[in-house]
Amino acid sequence: RARDTLTDETVALKKVRMDNEKDGMPISSLREITLLLQLRHPNIVELKEVVVGNHLESIFLVMGYCEQDLASLLENMQTPFSEAQVKCIILQVLKGLQYLHENYVIHRDLKVSNLLMTDKGCVKIADFGLARTYGMPPKPMTPKVVTLWYRAPELLLGMTTQTTSIDMWAMGCILAELLAHKPLLPGTSEIHQIDLIVQLLGTPNENIWP
Repeated sequence: RARDTLTDETVALKKVRMDNEKDGMPISSLREITLLLQLRHPNIVELKEVVVGNHLESIFLVMGYCEQDLASLLENMQTPFSEAQVKCIILQVLKGLQYLHENYVIHRDLKVSNLLMTDKGCVKIADFGLARTYGMPPKPMTPKVVTLWYRAPELLLGMTTQTTSIDMWAMGCILAELLAHKPLLPGTSEIHQIDLIVQLLGTPNENIWP
């Protein structure tokens, strides 16, 4: 958290980790910066500028400030969200996600800790370090993305062709978590995660999983 001396606006500072980076800025940070500079939507965190400190290894992203994330809010709130509150939150996230997908961007790491909220109740999608652009036909990508509890079955099974469906699976997990006030599929390993999915949804067959 910091204050912009020119505008007197409160902003958030995200330091770029430069550990073991002999060749400069990490590729994940470069991708995040490139995407965020192009994206402008009320439900996506805003990258205002990139600043360099006294040393080249001190690089900061200046972001729009949000008071809390949904994970901390869930952990500390006394009573669960009402259905109306959940509807309001999910609608905002879906609007941001629709904007991303219309601009051919997959977030690839949606989870409650990557959803920020202002004191006025505005929800914003954050942390684009794993985000990628996509096209047709989709290019192969690593399946080792999305935090385990929110990872789609096709990723758990090693699929490298990724589409917007992996974000939508994560959204379903987030919706259930907000309603139940606990994670829907808290697996401890990839095998356990698949087992939990099968327990909840049943065994796939040729009709539903071509």
